[in-house]
Amino acid sequence: MDAFPWLDAAIIVALILLNGVFAMSEMAIVSSRKPRLRAMANGGSRGAKAAIGLAENPGHFLSTVQIGITLVSIVNGAFSGASLAVPVGQRLSASFGLRPETAENIGFGLVIVVITYLSLIIGELVPKQFALRRPENIASLVAPLMAGLTKVLTPAAWLLERSTHFVFVALGQRHSADQSVTEEELRSVVAEAETAGVIEEQEHAMITGVMRLADRQVRGVMTPRGQVEWLDAGDSDAEIRAALVATPHTRLLVAEGSVDMVIGVIQARDVVAALIEGRAIDLRALARPAPVLPDVIDAVDALAVLRDAEIPIALVHDEYGHFEGIVTPADLLAAIAGAFRSDIDNGEEAAVQRDDGSWLLSGSMAADEMADRLGLDLPVNRDYQTVAGYLLSEMRHLPETGEALTVGDWRFEVVDMDGRKIDKLLVSRA
Repeated sequence: MDAFPWLDAAIIVALILLNGVFAMSEMAIVSSRKPRLRAMANGGSRGAKAAIGLAENPGHFLSTVQIGITLVSIVNGAFSGASLAVPVGQRLSASFGLRPETAENIGFGLVIVVITYLSLIIGELVPKQFALRRPENIASLVAPLMAGLTKVLTPAAWLLERSTHFVFVALGQRHSADQSVTEEELRSVVAEAETAGVIEEQEHAMITGVMRLADRQVRGVMTPRGQVEWLDAGDSDAEIRAALVATPHTRLLVAEGSVDMVIGVIQARDVVAALIEGRAIDLRALARPAPVLPDVIDAVDALAVLRDAEIPIALVHDEYGHFEGIVTPADLLAAIAGAFRSDIDNGEEAAVQRDDGSWLLSGSMAADEMADRLGLDLPVNRDYQTVAGYLLSEMRHLPETGEALTVGDWRFEVVDMDGRKIDKLLVSRA
């Protein structure tokens, strides 16, 4: 009986490890996040630059990896059967008294099973799991080697890539997948980042607020007409002083008899300057023009208009030219970071969760914010912006106090009406 071929066994283990390098490289580069690779590349990492190049041409790279894995598997299988089957069979024959032919066949099968098991564990599963833990770092480490190998195997890789393309065409499929990130995926990433402790809860809320703002029309963030404070151009000096003392705002609209006849916007400091200088308060002369926006314009576009305006207040009109409200930077900031207590009527929050898990919601609360809290799906093309508008669209009539409606898993009950406006709702699990 010959000595066991330890050198052959070492070669087989080396081939298994080489297979693991290919598997780990494939998983690391495919699963790496391109923004993080770009950040590493901007920091001077050549490996990250090579990994980006491979990720941008995945078909060529994956063909190269598959060639390597296939060749290693073929060589490993043939070499292990030829070099280890006979020695293992001899030891089985000597130990158990089996016939040489029978022992050799059993030894061959045993070698194949053990090599296959080791190839799966050491050559596939462990390297891939390791690559998923730190994909960008591993991709930067192995990318230069893989890039060089890809160049060497370019002819064979090209043949495999074109063959794969023809199969996709025959199946009526696009060869390249859509790599764009959807809004829902981005929301999921942000939520996972909060769960992992990468960002704080308040940061998560602000990021979500920015995403909601980009989807809102200006009428969804404006101060509605009924809540707009304004001065009549015909008011006396005493009435103007009293109004400025009573208001928390530093800028007010100036109108002629009705808020529909807006002249412009007056700043409190201009009035104070006139009083200090002993001049008469002429609201028409002090009023400055304000831009006019349609109520269907995006909130982000409204922000650009306010940034360039002489006074950061814009008048919002509907399609018929009727005055609907005003929008200010404070309105846009409140849509992102939440309303400031000084701007909340009676200091009441728009949404309060009670001990039993139910919610007390303000009718003026943004509908998309309500949907985020309750896990509801709202139609993309909706013609309402608030919780009150959502309930009206579901009920199809003006409700009365105490009237309730069940939508999905939630029961909406009107607990307070302010005239014809839904003021408060109680939302509980159906």
